Amino acid sequence: MRTIVWYRGKDLRVADHAPLTEAAEAGEVIPLFVLDPYFFAPERACALPNRIQFLLASLRSLEANLAAKGSKLVVVAGKSVEVVPRLAREWSADRVVAHRWVEPFARERDERVKAALGDRFELYEGETLLRPGTLRTGAGKPYSVFSQFARAFEKTACVEAPLPAPKRLPPLPDNVRADTVPIPALSDLGLVENPGILPGGERAAHERLTRYLAKAAGRYADDRNRMDLEGTSRLSTDLKFGTLSARQLWQRVSREVEDARSQRAFLNELVWREFAHSTLWDRPELLREPFQPKWRGFPWREEEHGWRAWLEGKTGYPVVDAAARQLLAEGFVHNRARMIAASFLTKHLLIDFRRGEAHYMAHLTDGDWAQNDAGWQWSAGCGCDAQPYFRIFNPVSQGETFDPEGDYVRRWVPELARVPAKFIHEPWGAPPEVLQAAGVRLGATYPRPVVDHKLARERFLTVAKAHLGSASSAATDASRQRTAR
Repeated sequence: MRTIVWYRGKDLRVADHAPLTEAAEAGEVIPLFVLDPYFFAPERACALPNRIQFLLASLRSLEANLAAKGSKLVVVAGKSVEVVPRLAREWSADRVVAHRWVEPFARERDERVKAALGDRFELYEGETLLRPGTLRTGAGKPYSVFSQFARAFEKTACVEAPLPAPKRLPPLPDNVRADTVPIPALSDLGLVENPGILPGGERAAHERLTRYLAKAAGRYADDRNRMDLEGTSRLSTDLKFGTLSARQLWQRVSREVEDARSQRAFLNELVWREFAHSTLWDRPELLREPFQPKWRGFPWREEEHGWRAWLEGKTGYPVVDAAARQLLAEGFVHNRARMIAASFLTKHLLIDFRRGEAHYMAHLTDGDWAQNDAGWQWSAGCGCDAQPYFRIFNPVSQGETFDPEGDYVRRWVPELARVPAKFIHEPWGAPPEVLQAAGVRLGATYPRPVVDHKLARERFLTVAKAHLGSASSAATDASRQRTAR
């Protein structure tokens, strides 16, 4: 049997790769990657530079790993929905196998390939621990509350052991010919290397995991919210691109993290990831609309001054600004800082969460559609199992709690580096002589706050109560009308 193993950017590994393993056991294997213009046209690549950089590095690693096992990665340019069926015919492939994606645009792509190939096209699970959409309530409905989803996961899920990498792969069949192209360099796509991006590839992912398990994993429960500490794994990008599988991570954390609280807290984050993917699978419209219908038509403001300040890290709130600058520099933001920044944009500035969501997707190296949307909707208060709309993070107290000495702020907002910890999260409250000694001139070297926290909070609550109250009333009236009919 001859099988095309279609690598698609979320499974860039050779271990725990069921399509590759089963294809190798069945006969001839043709590993394929398509440089689809959807991502690789220069104008598209330039819109998501950090992910493209990590992806290209991971592709080169995959190419080397496949070669070491006796095979070769075939790279072809073109639209996947056209290239894959054509090559399947030209190469007389019996099957084309790939890992399933949950995003609506990817599902449409797969439907078009399925229409062309029929039963010869087969999708495998592998991006998540369970197939999205399989956990259901007693009434057969998707879960909308995480705690209930997590309990169901704990009761019913059986996380299988990851598959080992094939020891050897068969060489490419002699008659496989294609207009192959090399893996592009960043410069080919009009990009410049960002030194702040983590190294890509399967080996680098496992090295990161090993270092994390040895150093910080045992303190995860206590340190994961501290922005000033290296308390998180930084493995989100590896999960996004599949240089490390969710099963591999689950197994090693379960086996090697001895502190029960930290092990449970870490595994719970993987279940959150399952919840986000399952929710998007069941509700693909979430990439366009809020989960809660009453939030539709919310009167977000078109406030360009605040928007630019938030983008550039010049809001005058040090933690918010540090998050903005870390994103631009590293393609990463600590999760606590993400929540603070998202809350500030949506609630202090009353700017549509979808604008922030799109900005993060443009710059995050770990930008995952399901995860990013779930996080933004949660922070705005309109999502699945979201925080209540009236919970509004105070960026000053959040900074004081989760960056107590100001080290996170000092790293990313260096103009405040000499401000004492007592005032670093609220520099406008420092005495003039303290600011002078620190070399800070508010409004000159560092901006004054774009909004007053108390006034912004009151404004949001007023707007939200007016809209959500009227939305709830409208929904109730509609429900009564349906009942009357």
